[in-house]
Amino acid sequence: MITYWQQEDGRLLKREPKELDPKLNTWIDARSVTREDIRILEEEYQVEQEHILDILDPDELSRIEREDNYTLTIARVPVFTPSDDISYTTAPLGIIVYDHIIITICWTDCEMLRDISANRMKGLNLGDFPAFIVKILSRADAMFLRYLKEINRRSTTIQNELQQSVKNNELIQLLNLEKSLEFFTTSLKSNQLLLEKLRKTRLLTFDADDRDWLEDVEIDNRQAMEMTDTYSNILAGMVDAFASVISNNLNIVMKKLTTISLILMVPTFITSFFGMNVPLPFAKSGWLGIVAISLICLATAILAGQLLLKDKPPRQTKRNRKSLSQRIKERKMVRMIKMQERKLERM
Repeated sequence: MITYWQQEDGRLLKREPKELDPKLNTWIDARSVTREDIRILEEEYQVEQEHILDILDPDELSRIEREDNYTLTIARVPVFTPSDDISYTTAPLGIIVYDHIIITICWTDCEMLRDISANRMKGLNLGDFPAFIVKILSRADAMFLRYLKEINRRSTTIQNELQQSVKNNELIQLLNLEKSLEFFTTSLKSNQLLLEKLRKTRLLTFDADDRDWLEDVEIDNRQAMEMTDTYSNILAGMVDAFASVISNNLNIVMKKLTTISLILMVPTFITSFFGMNVPLPFAKSGWLGIVAISLICLATAILAGQLLLKDKPPRQTKRNRKSLSQRIKERKMVRMIKMQERKLERM
């Protein structure tokens, strides 16, 4: 969908193509583009098809290049999609600058573009296209930082849920968050190269204020990169820790099952012994033999259970005893010193 915007009195106003004022700069916002939108961009604004395909490629990296009649800038912006398994991803945003027209192209919708069209960005000036691009990059870094904090809160919530009950669902959510952080890392590094190129090259003309603002954007981008690396390391350690917890729980369950099988092995041996086709005690005793064998099986099962499940208290070595006696002596000395101090204070 393509929408047209012009700025009056510091506010962006949505216009129809026939209502556009040729004296004012125009922002053409193309989001979730269709084939008809691509045709309009190619025929009416002479945007090369190769560049449109690059912008619509989800894996395209950030870059800037100059063509005959426009300047193309591609930056990575964060995207939040609650319905997807991986809610936090990134997408390329193409910015095409003409003399009096600036075009933004994105294959999906994102919160950053919605904020711009809703006039939620302060100091936005459509009359200065380089400053407009810097504002977009600054807003993208702010959204990166915001989404990183949300990812951190979600990982903390999942961690609390995992402490109560370890389930596959929570672990899958952690893995999806880890994938989101990897996407953020790649995009932020690509944007960092773009910012350095914008500062060094002359493809876009920046004034002194724009250059100062561009340096601030670089600082925010580096901060987002450091936060992403930190959260990635924490999340990776968390996943490894809970994987170890699952393995430990499995070992505990297997230990209990092995103990139960060993307890049941003794009665099974006794009943098998009395089930042989040879003369044995209680063979002709009738119900008395059944009761006797049952009591023997029950007694042996209880005995085996006590032997296998009984927790042996740790033996105190001579060294432990010595350390315990030393602690007792030290406590007595401390008490005596405190009592003497109190007596001195009273005097």
